[in-house]
Amino acid sequence: MTGVLGGFFLGLAWDRISGQADTPGRVQFRAAQLREILTSLGPSFVKAGQVLASRPDIVREDYMNELCTLQDDVPSFPDDQAFGILQEELGRPIAEVFSSISERPIAAASLGQVYKAVLRETGQEVAVKVQRPGVEPIIFRDLFIFRALARLVNSTSKRKLGCNAQLIVDEFGEKLLEELDYLQEARNIQDFYRNFSNDPKVKIPWVRRDLSGPRVLTMEWINGIRCTDPAAIRASGMDVAEFIRCGVVTGLRQLLEFGLFHGDPHPGNIFAMPDGRIAYVDFGNVAELSQTNKQTLIDAIVHAVNEDYEGMADDFIKLGFLAPGTDVTPIAPALQEIWQDSMGRSLADFNFRTVTSKFNDLVYQYPIRIPERYSLVIRALLTQEGICLTLSPEFHFLEVAYPYVARRLLTAEDPILRERLFQVLFQNGKFQWQRAEKLLGLAKEGSGGLDITSTVRDAVKVVLLDDKLRMQLVNAFTEDNKLHIDEVRSVINQVQGEINPQQLLRQTLGDLPALSRQFMLSWSDKILSK
Repeated sequence: MTGVLGGFFLGLAWDRISGQADTPGRVQFRAAQLREILTSLGPSFVKAGQVLASRPDIVREDYMNELCTLQDDVPSFPDDQAFGILQEELGRPIAEVFSSISERPIAAASLGQVYKAVLRETGQEVAVKVQRPGVEPIIFRDLFIFRALARLVNSTSKRKLGCNAQLIVDEFGEKLLEELDYLQEARNIQDFYRNFSNDPKVKIPWVRRDLSGPRVLTMEWINGIRCTDPAAIRASGMDVAEFIRCGVVTGLRQLLEFGLFHGDPHPGNIFAMPDGRIAYVDFGNVAELSQTNKQTLIDAIVHAVNEDYEGMADDFIKLGFLAPGTDVTPIAPALQEIWQDSMGRSLADFNFRTVTSKFNDLVYQYPIRIPERYSLVIRALLTQEGICLTLSPEFHFLEVAYPYVARRLLTAEDPILRERLFQVLFQNGKFQWQRAEKLLGLAKEGSGGLDITSTVRDAVKVVLLDDKLRMQLVNAFTEDNKLHIDEVRSVINQVQGEINPQQLLRQTLGDLPALSRQFMLSWSDKILSK
């Protein structure tokens, strides 16, 4: 290991001395060499390479592109060892649990391999994942080596990224060790199953906790077409555009609603079901976002819509990309350039690969560090966009994502999202008529009806209780010394059919006692304060 890695870094040093360090041919050669070295050194190094493929704060773009091709496919380990581990974890003979099990693994990776079996008690088909023997001590050894190497570059890391390199290794190690615990993966599956239990377009497999352990996982077998075979998906006759839309919305729901998202949605882990649903497998690599982080992501979207680039830069601090106290003055114009260049003339011009490429340049100019969870987000979004483009080259991410975000802002009953909605509709104290029309138009592009009854009810309550907002709305109708009749008519036309009058009346009447009390308390406070 020392000799292989030492030889690689000596080669990099020679390239710099000989003036070849930045020549395209030499860079491509070294990037491919690094990929081959990581593959040969085992599972920890393969996983590390996959993480580096989405870390522009650590490696340059040409190396990232090469590391994106790293595969976790390795030869399977002997089946008698796998069945020995399986029986040990079950605590009884395999034949008592399964009426049949495949003689050979269906798939093998660096951490384990999967068999197909049938439960004796129910006749249900299941996937049985068995951990590779002896992999845990190897992982611990490699993490110790990574940490020792990171210590050598701590001072450089603090200067360039604002944190020490050992912290980055610790974040990586924490996620890798979670993947080794199959009971944790079982809990992840149950969390995803609960989150999407009422979504008719998403399939999450059930898991048998009683037939699982630290080294064995038994879960529902998914019969579908893997996204590694886009031709078969297109030939199946399913609505590919709707399947893509469902995949994008599902990913956004994981991020912005649940705060629990699949960290490795590569084509082999996503299936198209015969009935058009999207199905996920392999929940070892899962990341969580706190409520605060979810709110900050929504803030970033609102700031992007409002073209508030200083606000976006402040969001970077809140999300951990920049150290607290960082002067964002020079960063805001750079973010503006990246966003406007990436958006082009329309939503169709936007893609994440372009944004990531431009962001890479920004990372090298400023002390930006990408936290581990957000490197997973970046990788997940890039991977998902790649799958969608493979299925439909005309796919445009924002044309699907924006309607979802608009619907979420307009229909969610979360008070925080209501506040973000007002931030979108009002800028510098003025009501943005065009923005309101655009938001409604985008929201209606999503599938299904757009019921904004609850939104209107909440708006009425806020307007009655908030003097400042009430005055802003009055000013909106009479701005520039004219009545904005056409704008009001246009918005009314947009919402026709999207409000349930009977439900609105019933909810408003139900709110009247509490609303009257709040109004009187507010009024009395003003009188007493005078």
